[in-house]
Amino acid sequence: MSSAVRASVYPLLSLNIGRVQTSIYKGKEAKSGISKSSVQSALRLTGLGFEGDEQADLEHHGGPDKAICVYSYEHYPHWEQVLGRTLGYGAFGENFTVGRLIEHEVSVGDVFRIGSAVVQISQPRQPCWKLAMKWGLDELPLLVTSSGATGFYFRVLETGEVRAGDELSLLEAHPDRVTVAEANRVMHRDRNDTEGMRRLLAVDALSASWSKTLTQRLARLSE
Repeated sequence: MSSAVRASVYPLLSLNIGRVQTSIYKGKEAKSGISKSSVQSALRLTGLGFEGDEQADLEHHGGPDKAICVYSYEHYPHWEQVLGRTLGYGAFGENFTVGRLIEHEVSVGDVFRIGSAVVQISQPRQPCWKLAMKWGLDELPLLVTSSGATGFYFRVLETGEVRAGDELSLLEAHPDRVTVAEANRVMHRDRNDTEGMRRLLAVDALSASWSKTLTQRLARLSE
């Protein structure tokens, strides 16, 4: 790892996993693994996520670039006001509920140690309809995306064991310093910012799915 690191440590407040469950959403059967529960014991983290955790839609969730979903507890008070209820850990279907680790402070490609594992930010999260189903608010995915408080995904660079109470320690800040907030801006808000797209595409750690989407968008804008 690079010696040029920031001394940054963030608490893992809760480690959350869940099995795929079947619900009814808008009159149709829907399968989802968005309902997560806190786990106190140490869990094995593999390249595809935690043992015992499941995703229903493997095309858009899970996989090497989306092994761990992360959300900051700093955002919870706002969403408690929006939803009019108290939210427990894992309310957004995240595997890691973390303290202080927010989108403006971390970058795509940043590398962290957690427990005996090493992980890397691969992309922001893109909230989908399953979040609306969970909380009964159709506009919630759009509200989350618009707020920029999306959370993000980790890929696993080194497998290991993790438990609640471990700390995320920054090992290497990516030199390009394209924050998760900036990535969200380029993807969702300023969709014609070709220079911003090129900066984001230049980040070698960016997920394959985001790279594909932005490459196709850039090609259309360049026609």
